[in-house]
Amino acid sequence: MMIVKLGCGALVAGLWAAGAVAAPSEDAAKCDEGIALIRAEQAKSPPADVAAKLKTALRVAEREKGEAEYDECLDAVQDARKALGAKR
Repeated sequence: MMIVKLGCGALVAGLWAAGAVAAPSEDAAKCDEGIALIRAEQAKSPPADVAAKLKTALRVAEREKGEAEYDECLDAVQDARKALGAKR
């Protein structure tokens, strides 16, 4: 029996190819869409408690986007969606 040790990069590349992990460009696009959604919802002047949560979510999402931490950006977008009370 032969055991092959793959480097982390090879493993991730294999998972991307298999569709098990989203490509960074796909996550970046989803992050951008989420940020746009949060801004659009802020423009609707939501109640103060929701507005505060949207403000925090936007700040976090933009920071994580700048750090190329797209999974954390998407977490912040999900927090905004929860504050809105719907899956959007």
